[in-house]
Amino acid sequence: MTSHEVAPASRGQERVVAEFRARGGEVGGYHASMRLLLLTTTGARTGQRRAVPLTYLPDGGRYVVTAGNAGSDSHPAWYYNLAADPGVTVEAGSEIFQAVAVIAEEAERATLYERFAVAYPQLAGYQELTSRQIPLVILTRR
Repeated sequence: MTSHEVAPASRGQERVVAEFRARGGEVGGYHASMRLLLLTTTGARTGQRRAVPLTYLPDGGRYVVTAGNAGSDSHPAWYYNLAADPGVTVEAGSEIFQAVAVIAEEAERATLYERFAVAYPQLAGYQELTSRQIPLVILTRR
C-alpha cells in the first residue's frame, strides 16, 4: 500500500490531505501560510494506516512536528501510534519517504519549542489551553 492509498485521520482533514496531494504539498485557506507535511502512522489498535496534516519546522535534515492537538488535554491519536510503531511515512511537498519518529527529550524540546513558537505563535496559545506539556516529535529520514 502506498501512502496515497492511506486514509486521512479524520473527515475534517480529508480536504486538506486531498489538496496537499493534488497540489504537490501546497494548500490554501487557513493552512496557506504554513509549512505542512503529511504524517502517516499505523494505528496501535487497528493496524490501519492514517495520514494527518501537520505543521512542521525544518531542523537540518529533520522535520519537527508538535502533538498540540489544538490545546486538548489529551495527545492526538497519531502520537499514541508512534509509541507502538515509530516507523512513519512523511510526505513533504511532492517527496515521500520513510522516517523514524522520536519524542524530543526535554533539553532539545525546550530549544525546538522556542523556534516552533516563533514560527507558529498559535502553539503558545495551545499550550495555555492545556495542563499537559505539548510534545515535539522529531522525524528523521531512514
